[in-house]
Amino acid sequence: MYATLERIDNRVTSFLRKWSEAALRISVALVFIWFGALKIFDVTPVSELVANTVYWFDPAWVVPTLGVVEVAVGLGLLFKVALRSVLALFFLQMLGTFLVFIVQPDVAFVDGNPLLLTTEGEFVVKNLVLLSAGLVIGATVRPPRVAAGKHATTA
Repeated sequence: MYATLERIDNRVTSFLRKWSEAALRISVALVFIWFGALKIFDVTPVSELVANTVYWFDPAWVVPTLGVVEVAVGLGLLFKVALRSVLALFFLQMLGTFLVFIVQPDVAFVDGNPLLLTTEGEFVVKNLVLLSAGLVIGATVRPPRVAAGKHATTA
């Protein structure tokens, strides 16, 4: 029985090892392309949130420009083009989303309580997952170094 479970576990983990990074990269890419396109075509429900968060810029161009950046990030992730630069833009954009907590805490928190999030606050907090996904994707940009005389192995 144990040997059968071990074989199943080996097959499952082998499958995950082979496909999980690509699945993560592609799914994050699609989210960025989709959300970016919504901003470009001015059909996103977050236009006002973005405009009010970066109020020092004209929303007529900042929202679509952000959309173009998001689409570019998504395409770079999807096609693995200039991943280092794409991931730098990715992290800047993601970190920028947390400005809502600083610039508009009344929009992000219920009655100013940082433990009680509004819908907008939840929308921003979920970006922690996207940031973590970016870290995982970033770890794949450069293959692991192999010590002289040793071969790379997968655990």
